[in-house]
Amino acid sequence: MADEDKKFSKQLIGKTVVSKTGKRFGEVGDIIFETRSGELIHLMLASPTSYTEKLELEKDKEGNILIPYSAVIATGDFVVVAEEDIA
Repeated sequence: MADEDKKFSKQLIGKTVVSKTGKRFGEVGDIIFETRSGELIHLMLASPTSYTEKLELEKDKEGNILIPYSAVIATGDFVVVAEEDIA
């Protein structure tokens, strides 16, 4: 991957998370990663939408909704996730 293609994780904070079909999940509030390898594990949602609250998504011990980073299919103006990969 060329250096100009790399994204810093702090650039994802505050971006709106949407599904491929355009359903809004909320915003990226924080990123959970493996400290030894640097592998991104989860996106923690800030301001989750009512749609997201209805889904039975994984939550941390504080009740924050977590989206597996493996479900992320694109980042740009939005973070796009594959809805079928998060449940």
